[in-house]
Amino acid sequence: MTDTRMRQGRAALAFSFLVQGVAFALLVTRIPAIQDRYGISDALLPAFLAAVPVLAGVGSVVTERVVRRVAPSLVLRWAQPVVLLALLAVGVGQGMIQVALALAVFGLAVGALDASMNMLGVSLQRAYGRTIMLGFHAAYSLGGIAGASLAWLGAHGGWALGVSYAPVVGVLLPLALVGSRWYVDAAAGPAVEAGGKGNGRGVAFAVLLPFCLVMSFAYIGDSTVSNWSAKYLQDVLGSSEQTATVPYNVYMVMTLLGRTLGDLGVRRFGAAAVVRAGAVLAAAGFALVAGAPGVAAGMAGFTLLGLGLCVLVPQTFAAAGRIGFEKGGPAGSDAAVARLNVFNYVGFLVGSPLVGVIGDAWSYRGAMLVPMVLVLVTVGYARSFEGTGGRYGDGHERARAADVGRDGHRL
Repeated sequence: MTDTRMRQGRAALAFSFLVQGVAFALLVTRIPAIQDRYGISDALLPAFLAAVPVLAGVGSVVTERVVRRVAPSLVLRWAQPVVLLALLAVGVGQGMIQVALALAVFGLAVGALDASMNMLGVSLQRAYGRTIMLGFHAAYSLGGIAGASLAWLGAHGGWALGVSYAPVVGVLLPLALVGSRWYVDAAAGPAVEAGGKGNGRGVAFAVLLPFCLVMSFAYIGDSTVSNWSAKYLQDVLGSSEQTATVPYNVYMVMTLLGRTLGDLGVRRFGAAAVVRAGAVLAAAGFALVAGAPGVAAGMAGFTLLGLGLCVLVPQTFAAAGRIGFEKGGPAGSDAAVARLNVFNYVGFLVGSPLVGVIGDAWSYRGAMLVPMVLVLVTVGYARSFEGTGGRYGDGHERARAADVGRDGHRL
């Protein structure tokens, strides 16, 4: 595979991550408008919101089976347009049944999309021979910032949901379809010589368990910030309503910054060290938020959270995919990524209700200590991210493989 083809595949996949970030942000940041448009009661809203990650988990499990017969790039090529069209359907539907069906399709397609995107990212990283996974997730963060900004414009301008969504879908859908021509299923790469032989065996759940836990804990932390940061600043720390919207934006910006620089950190210090540092930073952020005497300290805590949590998910996908490859070749890598992806949604489902229940029963300051403890547990699993025979990721193996492509040229 030529260097040019690899670069094209990398750019196309990064754009896919960006598009997904835009679409997801446009959905979750306009939930109040969706609720108002369709008359969804406060009692019924949690069921609608929970259905999306549950069905996304189903979509991820189905994708694991589908990619045994077709390439992950083909799944991604068709899942992304379905996500965008489902988003548009949420904005233009005429009744409760229509929005329920649109959200169901959105959830299933998102599961397939997340799984296939990360499968391609892991395989491209393996072919590159150096860590590039954080860069893909940085593109997702950039898309999230863009999507949230577009949602703010729509809400500020009083635009109908369909008016907000239609231009975005109209632009991104054809671009995503064109970009999909350059997806690369880099099943083989430098790691073939040192790792799996492509026997397609599955990966035992016990092997993946540390990564599943880290993924869940990371998303419990992330959902805590996305769902509770504004309420925490306003109700607990006494900020204004306008100021309360700032922490999540700061969090997203720091997530983008951390992921943009994260690959350099992994190449320099190794994945285990980066995961360990990220977990400690995130725990410090939650501790600062929990004990914040005022708004400024709370803001500083959410800033640390963005820098700390942002590295955990990409590195967890990369490590699980590497181990899956060593156990069962490309098929083993894809299976590991799909199974791990389910715990993305487990964390998302658990995080927000967990904080809410503890906050109501005890205090919201105390509730912030729960995700703090969970991300600290991640420090104990950091050793699982060390190199396990692949030609990238940690230790001296990183130096031997850095910047070397499959054909011996720099990539």
